[in-house]
Amino acid sequence: MEDSAIVIYTDGSCNPKHGVGAWAAILFIDKNKFVLTGVEEQTTHQRMELQAVIKSFEYLAKANLLPRVVELYTDSQYVAGLSSRKVKLKAAGFMTRKNVPIRNSDLVRILIEYSEKMNVNFIKVKAHQKNDDQNGNREVDLLARKIVRERVTSRHK
Repeated sequence: MEDSAIVIYTDGSCNPKHGVGAWAAILFIDKNKFVLTGVEEQTTHQRMELQAVIKSFEYLAKANLLPRVVELYTDSQYVAGLSSRKVKLKAAGFMTRKNVPIRNSDLVRILIEYSEKMNVNFIKVKAHQKNDDQNGNREVDLLARKIVRERVTSRHK
């Protein structure tokens, strides 16, 4: 019997005014649901989007699940587009035309390294679709934003 695909939903959130970011991922492995979250200080929204994916891949690696087929759903055009740009990014040494490192090159490198060890399909979904929660993106969005709100609120008590 062939294993079914692992389904992952990821999202990141950031409050730049307060320098707080959070990421969330929901992994469906066979019939089990796993929720991963994290928070970081002095970060950006894009870094949180990348971290959500990387932490999901790290989880799969620790569980020896990297050989499985993965469907990764993200509302980040940047994350979804990395797989199609990875050859160009690697050839350029993760540098821009002005010979400076691309933004978040540390995380982009890690994400690409993982993706090359996997059979992963990045699927871009519309962000924050209230009427269509069949895809789980709304759940990870709400979770990441809740973590950011709670962290900001706890600072001001």
